Amino acid sequence: MSKKEEDGLGGVFSTVGGGLTGAAGSVAAVSAAGTVTGLGATGITSGLAAVGAVAGGGMAAGLAITIAAPLAAAAAGYGLYRWLKS
Repeated sequence: MSKKEEDGLGGVFSTVGGGLTGAAGSVAAVSAAGTVTGLGATGITSGLAAVGAVAGGGMAAGLAITIAAPLAAAAAGYGLYRWLKS
């Protein structure tokens, strides 16, 4: 494997790792934040509403926040990789 391919794989692994960490954090936050804990229908609904209430919204705002969190974590993972590489 060439040096360029190794560099590309490092960026992919750091991005995927950041995204997986963000997704796991989002699921855990939704599961624990609501009035009903867990990942059943009522737990997810109340969790998304609780997360959305932090931003002044409701369940739709909570969904947007939980979707954005893994994307931000993936970008942070890639940014950290680039920073450490240089």
